[in-house]
Amino acid sequence: MKTGETTAVDAAGGPAAPAPASATRHQDRYRYAFALLGGVQAVLIFTLAAINVPLPHIGRELDLVRADLILLSAAYGLTFAGLLLFGGRLADRFGGRRVLTAGLALFAAASAAAPLAPGLGALLAARFAQGAGAALVAPAAMAVLRAVFPSSAAYGKAMATWGGLSVLGATAGNLLSGVISSALSWRWTFAVPLVAAIAALALTPRLLPDTAPDRSRTLDLPGALLATVGITLASCGLVVTDAQPWSSAWVLVPLLAGAALLAAFWYAERRASDPLLPPRFLLDRRRTLALTAIAMSACGTAMAFVVLSLHLQQVRGWSQLQTSAAFVPFAVTLIASGRAAGPLIGRYGARAVTVAGLATGAAGLAVLAFTGLDAHTPYAYGLLPGLLLLPAGTAASFAGGAVLATEGVPQGQTGLAGGVLNTAMEFGPTILFAVLLTLGSDASSLGAAGAAFALVALLNHCTK
Repeated sequence: MKTGETTAVDAAGGPAAPAPASATRHQDRYRYAFALLGGVQAVLIFTLAAINVPLPHIGRELDLVRADLILLSAAYGLTFAGLLLFGGRLADRFGGRRVLTAGLALFAAASAAAPLAPGLGALLAARFAQGAGAALVAPAAMAVLRAVFPSSAAYGKAMATWGGLSVLGATAGNLLSGVISSALSWRWTFAVPLVAAIAALALTPRLLPDTAPDRSRTLDLPGALLATVGITLASCGLVVTDAQPWSSAWVLVPLLAGAALLAAFWYAERRASDPLLPPRFLLDRRRTLALTAIAMSACGTAMAFVVLSLHLQQVRGWSQLQTSAAFVPFAVTLIASGRAAGPLIGRYGARAVTVAGLATGAAGLAVLAFTGLDAHTPYAYGLLPGLLLLPAGTAASFAGGAVLATEGVPQGQTGLAGGVLNTAMEFGPTILFAVLLTLGSDASSLGAAGAAFALVALLNHCTK
């Protein structure tokens, strides 16, 4: 085995044998590179969730109506999800580090503009730009990660940890945004992505390897346009279901137009010589179930955060700070479970860990639905059990799903894999969230999300 390969395996968590000083320095560099890339991934999702808790205060300060708040909440995710596939192709075509740097620069500029916004228009523009930068960064980071850990074993171990970073970022966003906005202002929540992006830009040339571009790949601009506009329109239609009935033109027109464009995208990709998303990439049964598990886990976590944040503040009368504090056990369990997921995958396999995680997450959502939303039930045995089971299951299903979704992907398609994986995290929950909220009550929505968790776990278990 080559020296670089050995140190990569060790850096990903394998047993470290005594090594000379040069090998130790290489191991440290791998660890620092992973920490940088993982931190960036977590911050991208932190930024998605950071305005959830202070959103009512933003509305009062800027004099916004409900429709404005819905659009503001969704703006970042719309461009993030819509541009991810194209971002993945750019990373494969021009090299991961180059696209990562460009995305970080755009993300930093938008994060600097957001807190200075005098009104809704400027703040929306900044959030849209943040999402576009994130859509470049997320798949590019995974392309660079593959260059850091070139061996399949090392990359698999790294992905087991990578899978839980997004939900950790979302948890941190919900926790810290309440603390920051209570102590200072909601505008200061944008300091976190700004500082993180500037630090990553400074460290990238020193810690991350350059990645060779694949100039044989074309950009498939028609496919990129169809996918981006289709995902964005469909997401817009689904987002407004929170304020409009499904029969409304505000829902049906963008939803049907988006669905038609996505159908045209799938048709065009089957005939393209170098498609943006090769159909066979998604037709792998194992990958399809893994992406479904990731989408379900992201949906369940997002729904729990939104429903419980509203319940605690509007029904129980808790403050932003108290609401954030309620999720501390969730964060602690998530970190502990994320650290345990890698060794469990190594021992029992990614499929078994994914199935167990989905089943545990389903149990957590069921507990929250049937006991946690009773205003008279104490926190300790009404909410807390669900806030321990849900993150334990989510961390396991994200870790196992990330390993299964990227297993066997050629190095030249790592950016594509990153785009698809992050699209499942962003666009999947948008669809599921809108459907589940039509059930009419918070408890039934969480209960249905738990049932969906259990169904995907059963499919994963039964499908060989």
